[in-house]
Amino acid sequence: MLELAIEARRGSFHLKVECRLISPWTVIFGPSGAGKSTLLRILAGLDRSRPGEQVQARVQFRDRLLTDTAQKTWIAPGQRASAFVTQHPALFPHLSVTENVAFGLRHLDRATRAERVREMLALVDAEDLADRRPQHLSGGQAQRIALARALARTPNLLLLDEPFSALDGTASDALLARLQQWLRAHNVQAVLATHDVTDALATESEVLLLQEGRQIALGPAKEVLAAERSRMLARLESS
Repeated sequence: MLELAIEARRGSFHLKVECRLISPWTVIFGPSGAGKSTLLRILAGLDRSRPGEQVQARVQFRDRLLTDTAQKTWIAPGQRASAFVTQHPALFPHLSVTENVAFGLRHLDRATRAERVREMLALVDAEDLADRRPQHLSGGQAQRIALARALARTPNLLLLDEPFSALDGTASDALLARLQQWLRAHNVQAVLATHDVTDALATESEVLLLQEGRQIALGPAKEVLAAERSRMLARLESS
């Protein structure tokens, strides 16, 4: 379970969210500018107050307090047992795909590390890319490798910010299905931010609906996104 109470002010923008995320898979849904990325960065421990900004946050995951600005408690991102994947993969350009995925696995022996890399590349359907360098990958391929690298360390919490934006609908749906199965098997809770309603409706998810920094609703996707689903079907029928 992920418990959060977050309030952030940046200029005229004001984000305020307080809830408990108990589902293994939660989608943060809302239009661009709703605060999805800001919320994920605070959950990841990457967004702290800077001059001219104000962030008040309390984040607790599985009974471990990660952030509490009131108590000046802040666990560094690398110590949170979490992984954060964005739509802009930050792969190491001088390393091969295999070396990128293996980067955080230096604590494992060589055979175990190699097996973990193979498993992750198979999960994201990228086994044929093992020897390539990032500059020779398409946008979608790079996103797959970034996800494989994040999962290789088997995090307890996976945060995803529009991570499949460069994939077409069919590829994205297939990857989401495999990813959810893997996460369930490894008891990993995931939070996905998206403005694409199909990402939310394609999965059995809980949805946190954000609009202009405000928490509008939290519940099953079919209920929270009923209006969005109706609008999408109407557009399909009229096309």
